[in-house]
Amino acid sequence: MTTMPGRGRDWTDPTCPVARTIDLVGDRWSLLIVRDAMDGAATFTEFQRRLGIAKNILTDRLRKLVDHGILATSTAPGGKRHIYELTEAGQDLFTAIVALRQWGERHAFGADEPHSVLKGVDGKAVAELRPESRDGKSLTAKTTRVYKVDQSS
Repeated sequence: MTTMPGRGRDWTDPTCPVARTIDLVGDRWSLLIVRDAMDGAATFTEFQRRLGIAKNILTDRLRKLVDHGILATSTAPGGKRHIYELTEAGQDLFTAIVALRQWGERHAFGADEPHSVLKGVDGKAVAELRPESRDGKSLTAKTTRVYKVDQSS
């Protein structure tokens, strides 16, 4: 059963979408599981082999990702294993994963340090993600503002 967002949960910052997202998928292992699911991993064994994660931690993170509607499970033919696949909400994390990847390419590697590269199925490089206003103007932290929810009402 999927947990409804916002219900029965203590959020770090209840009105902040960034904080709520971090509460749901912000630990190291959850995002790496989502990344690997996007890259084709679908079984407990595949996630465990790719990540080298302890089985108890993997079990916990997979359960949380399913509970929060980011992954869904089905039973593999033969009925012995679960198959995990990204839900629509999980697929929606693609842009966030790409943004983290691109930040890492710019800031987490030395100039000559090798790293994996994400390309489209046509072999072309993925364009750099940059936020834009609805009219196409480039946005930065200096040109945007968060409007807080008034919680006094």
